[in-house]
Amino acid sequence: MSAIQSGPQLYFIRHGETEWSRSGQHTGNTDIPLTANGEDEARALRPWLQQIPFTFVLTSPRQRARTTCTLAGFGREAKIEPALSEWDYGDYEGRRSDDIRSQRPGWTVFRDGCPSGETPAVISNRADLLIARLLLMAGNVALFSHGQFGAVLAARWIGLPVIKGQHLLLGPASLSILGNNPSHPDVRMISLWNASPNYLPSQ
Repeated sequence: MSAIQSGPQLYFIRHGETEWSRSGQHTGNTDIPLTANGEDEARALRPWLQQIPFTFVLTSPRQRARTTCTLAGFGREAKIEPALSEWDYGDYEGRRSDDIRSQRPGWTVFRDGCPSGETPAVISNRADLLIARLLLMAGNVALFSHGQFGAVLAARWIGLPVIKGQHLLLGPASLSILGNNPSHPDVRMISLWNASPNYLPSQ
C-alpha cells in the first residue's frame, strides 16, 4: 500500500543574486533588483518548477523575490504574502556580518536579532503564524522568498528554535522542499535543501 501525503508540500525558492547578496550585505526591506546573473539564475529554475503542479504560488513583496517568481514562470498566478519577507535587519540593514561583529563580537542574527529590527522571538512567531496558514492548504505550494527567513521557516517547520537556522544556508535561486515523512505523516521533514538547477533531478 502506498503512503498518503499528509499536508502541503512546500517548495521554498530563494530569490536570485542581487548586488547585496553578492557582497554579503544584509538585505531586508531594501528593495533592490536582481543582477543580470540573478535573472539568469531565476530563469534556470523554470524547467524544473514548470513540471510541478502547484495549487498555490506565494511570493514575498520584495521585487527580488517577485522577479524571481516571474522569471521562473509563475508571475501571473502568484499572490503576495507579506509574511515571506526577509528578516527586518533594522540598524544592521546593508551591513555585513563581519562589520557588525567587529563592534559586537560573536553576533549572529539567529541568536541576537537586530536593533530596531526583528528579534528571534518576533521572526519565530511570524514563521509559526505562516506555517499555521500553510497547513490549511493542500498539494504543492511554491514559496518565493529570502535566505535567512527560509532558514527560520525550515527550522520552525521541524520544531527547532530559530538559533538552529544558522546551520541552514541557502544559496541564490535555490530550491528546498519541506513536507511530511510519507511513512510517518505526523512527522515534518526537510526532503530537499539548497538545491540548484545543476543538481536537481529531471522528472
